[in-house]
Amino acid sequence: MSARQTFLFEGSSSNLTTPHQLRVCEVKPKIASMLNETWHSVLPKIHWSNIVRNTHYVCYGIFFEQHPVGVAIWTSPVAQNRFKDGKTILELRRLALSEVCPKNSASRVISIMVKMVRKKFPDIKRLISYQDTTIHSGTIYKASNWKEAKKTGFMSWTTENRKRRPDQSKSSKIRWEKKL
Repeated sequence: MSARQTFLFEGSSSNLTTPHQLRVCEVKPKIASMLNETWHSVLPKIHWSNIVRNTHYVCYGIFFEQHPVGVAIWTSPVAQNRFKDGKTILELRRLALSEVCPKNSASRVISIMVKMVRKKFPDIKRLISYQDTTIHSGTIYKASNWKEAKKTGFMSWTTENRKRRPDQSKSSKIRWEKKL
């Protein structure tokens, strides 16, 4: 446990031993961006304005007792125009859990969030997320009954007409989908 996480857990009355002890609730995009930067292993940078400019968005904090231990950021797809039904899709852009979370925490919170998304956005028909193939194996999506939809090579968001910040990841991706 890092010094920061030790500080967060001082005075805690119990230990986090099972994913069933986790609580998920909405948080503001600025908080989600900060928590993501703390824990995300591959894509720590996402500015809050890059969240709120989407048609649909929601951020979830993942808590043990009163302590934040994870974060998830959902928005309309970044490449919404590449999908025929882009307006009815929500993308899990970031999911970051601290090292204190026990095994199976990711699939547990995904299950909870899917139910919350269904309630909040009844017009959303499909969820998507992209897995970085150099670091992750897709276990959380398989465990959450998502389907592998497509494998893609690296594509930079920078184009001749639009310069962007340096890419945070240059690996191939797998797009996972879940129909609602």
